[in-house]
Amino acid sequence: MLPAAPDERDLPRLLQPVIVGSDFSCYAFVRCFQEAYGVRSIVLGSADVKSVSRSRFVDYRVVPDLDQADAMVPLLMDMGAHLIDQGKIPFLVGCGDHYARLISQHKGTLQERFHVPYIDFDLLDEITQKENFYKICDEVGIPYPRTVFLDCADPAATVDDGGFSYPLIAKPSNSAAYHYAEIPDKKKVFLVHDRDELTRIFESLQASTYDRSLIVQEFVPGDDTQIRILSAYTDAQGNPVFMCGGRVILEDHAPGAIGNPAIIIPERNRKVMEDALRFMRHVGYHGMANFDVKFDERDGSYRFFEINTRPGRSSAFVRQAGVNFAKVMVDDLVLGKSQGELSADEPFVYTTVPPYVVRRSVADDALRTQVLGAFRDGTAAFPLYWKRDSAVQHFWASLTYYHQISKFKKYVWGPEAKNYA
Repeated sequence: MLPAAPDERDLPRLLQPVIVGSDFSCYAFVRCFQEAYGVRSIVLGSADVKSVSRSRFVDYRVVPDLDQADAMVPLLMDMGAHLIDQGKIPFLVGCGDHYARLISQHKGTLQERFHVPYIDFDLLDEITQKENFYKICDEVGIPYPRTVFLDCADPAATVDDGGFSYPLIAKPSNSAAYHYAEIPDKKKVFLVHDRDELTRIFESLQASTYDRSLIVQEFVPGDDTQIRILSAYTDAQGNPVFMCGGRVILEDHAPGAIGNPAIIIPERNRKVMEDALRFMRHVGYHGMANFDVKFDERDGSYRFFEINTRPGRSSAFVRQAGVNFAKVMVDDLVLGKSQGELSADEPFVYTTVPPYVVRRSVADDALRTQVLGAFRDGTAAFPLYWKRDSAVQHFWASLTYYHQISKFKKYVWGPEAKNYA
């Protein structure tokens, strides 16, 4: 059983964060917990990710089969019991759709030993299924790209491209189920150039373990700079605690990471914020969410792609903007503290790539100049670098950072790049 709510002044002594997964958002959590409470986080990873495991602020543990519920849940229950016996207050978060989904799915059990900052699974499962997400967008008047759905569980189903012009977008409707699927040339999102290519993708999914829908969607014109991102937190009454918006300047183009922001600059877009808040209130959302949106130059609309029911991989930009989102969660769930609305207006540039990539990849002169200027004035930050961390962590973070040059050469600039377009 969880201990009673503590005095806030005792949290540095009592709070024990446990983080499942080790992507960029993991390190953002580590930093937020350390800055707010001075605590080290326990991080559980399926592999040794050295840019995280070598942090002086982390107790890192490699756990085989961590992505399997029958391995993860008993481990966490034992860990939670041990922490409570030590007088600690366990606080559990997951990084990535798959871990967030598993934790939510077993929330009823896990919250006996942990504070769990995720919505109940029934709601998570409903709104993260793209078909349901777009139905809700219709209900509340939020624009989204024209879309058809292909049933990968039906062996008799045939390809339907919706009559959309090529190229078009194809992507799984359920990223957690797609996590387990093994298909040739697997990508997070497919840019499809003709019907034959779409047929190959669909048939490979039909032959795999993936049993949800394949989304086939019109391609909204515009390059990476037309993507918008919004991270938001609403309290139990549906009031916004923070809404932090950004404009993506560059995305990752590696097949397994397509769509991950590589550069974000601040943008407080009132229309996007109003639409997202209307969605969250409509479904009764309580907690932190992340929305992916794209500006459609054809009609001036902002088309919503999806909701992530967790802090996104790039959530470090929220901390850069002035909001410690881990503290927001603890204030809400552990202390039951009413927070009001927090400002998220500090200047920042979130970047996972060095200046060389910016010079080669950002075509817009004004945006390129703005981003490069942020490197010079210190407002640009790589989410895995924190000067307070250890030299060995800095080394591994730097390897990750400068490896982006070879990735962009392979997938964007180099002679092989056309094979991945």
